[in-house]
Amino acid sequence: MMRFILVGLGSGILFGVMDGLINANPLAQKLYKVYQPIARKSISVPTGVAIDLIFGLAMAGIFLLLRKALPGESWIVKGLAFGLMAWFFRAAMQAASQWVMFDVPAGTLLYTAACGLAEMLILGLLYGLTLRASA
Repeated sequence: MMRFILVGLGSGILFGVMDGLINANPLAQKLYKVYQPIARKSISVPTGVAIDLIFGLAMAGIFLLLRKALPGESWIVKGLAFGLMAWFFRAAMQAASQWVMFDVPAGTLLYTAACGLAEMLILGLLYGLTLRASA
């Protein structure tokens, strides 16, 4: 249980750091200008941190629930499979929905999908490498 809590909280922190790097860099700022009319003028950092910590714990818990059903013999492959699944439900579906509903440039959608893929694969690897001992 302690391993789950530590990995979940650690992945939540990593989630927040990666989100910051993905969304606050100059390329992202340029690509995300399309959202400027509806974007918040400021964000609540404590709320964002709390959400990322909750997401990290939730994803670690979901990985533990699904680990036996994930494809692959090695924990690395299981972690990557989980990351791909999380990417599909988080970033790929979001990008596809925005492509259909909004006039968002293709480059922005591709950036969102690609960064989401990298982020989810990293988190999946973390879960596969650290939560395997919980099996």
